[in-house]
Amino acid sequence: MKTKDYQNGLRDGVAVALGYFAVSFTFGMASAADGLSILQAVLISLTNVTSAGQFSGLAIIAAGGTYIEIALTQLVINLRYCLMSFSLAQKLNRTAPHWHRYLMAYSVTDEIFGLDASLDKALSPAYHYGVTSVAVPGWVLGTLAGAVSGNILPAFVISALGVAIYGMFLAIIIPPARQNRTVLLVVLSAMGLSFLFSVLPVLNRITSGFVIIITTITVAGIAAWLRPIEDGKAEEGGR
Repeated sequence: MKTKDYQNGLRDGVAVALGYFAVSFTFGMASAADGLSILQAVLISLTNVTSAGQFSGLAIIAAGGTYIEIALTQLVINLRYCLMSFSLAQKLNRTAPHWHRYLMAYSVTDEIFGLDASLDKALSPAYHYGVTSVAVPGWVLGTLAGAVSGNILPAFVISALGVAIYGMFLAIIIPPARQNRTVLLVVLSAMGLSFLFSVLPVLNRITSGFVIIITTITVAGIAAWLRPIEDGKAEEGGR
């Protein structure tokens, strides 16, 4: 392992870890509120490392959904990581042993992928491991802190802190929606479709897991068809 690359990864991963701690703290609180134990919440974060996937999975668990709902939801939401892995496989240092690909796959997240892809040279596994060594503990420790807080704080405090979940999603959605009309239309379309599923007589019988799956595929598919990203813009946005 190249020590210099690993150290650079540790340095760059600090900012990711701090962000992960804040988001996963909210997940830990939500897990406690939905009846999961501290150990269960921590194991979910340790084995998944995916914010959108974990929050959606937690919602399905809380609603009493089935295993197939969880599996399909995770497949749809996390399919982007497969595409990211394809990209990293092309950027990986050619001299790196093949088995590194299997280890690195564990921690391919949006933020870690962004750091890996932004390098102006071939990706060293050591760099990826350096980022992972800081980022993943930040994610897991944040979940632990949130779950512990959710078990010891009074119920009214937990209820108030639950608003943080919605605040977090608004903070994620609003900036890109203000800059890009397509993103705004996607967000509004998803909200509208979800609302229809909750009020229409037949659609409101569909469980939350399948609502997430149908909404994601429908809205994303229509957006990709009507407003495809041009190759030049896609490359520029990925830098």
